[in-house]
Amino acid sequence: MSDIKDLTDRIIKYRDDREWKQFHNPKDLALSLMLEAAEVAEHFQWKNKEEMEAYVKDHKEEVAEELSDVLYWVLLISNDIGVDIIEAFHKKMEQNEKKYPVDKAKGKHTKYNKL
Repeated sequence: MSDIKDLTDRIIKYRDDREWKQFHNPKDLALSLMLEAAEVAEHFQWKNKEEMEAYVKDHKEEVAEELSDVLYWVLLISNDIGVDIIEAFHKKMEQNEKKYPVDKAKGKHTKYNKL
């Protein structure tokens, strides 16, 4: 199984082999991330719960490809701007756990400031 460093190294090699770094800046990388995230959302747009469940069964690979594209851009951006994405993730989860304590948030979809 690959870890984040292995994935990031593969992305950087892919980009560098094609000499694409010259086209990459944080704004354009962020735009690429948003476009790929929109492609994930597009798979579920206008579908009710039952339609989404059936769609995922029949189109899981397509959704996986779009999720992989999102991960690609997240890892590339974090590498290029010097963010340790694993450390940032753990820090953010700690913040979320404080904002949404189990005893107040369990089974609720209420925003943290309304709990």
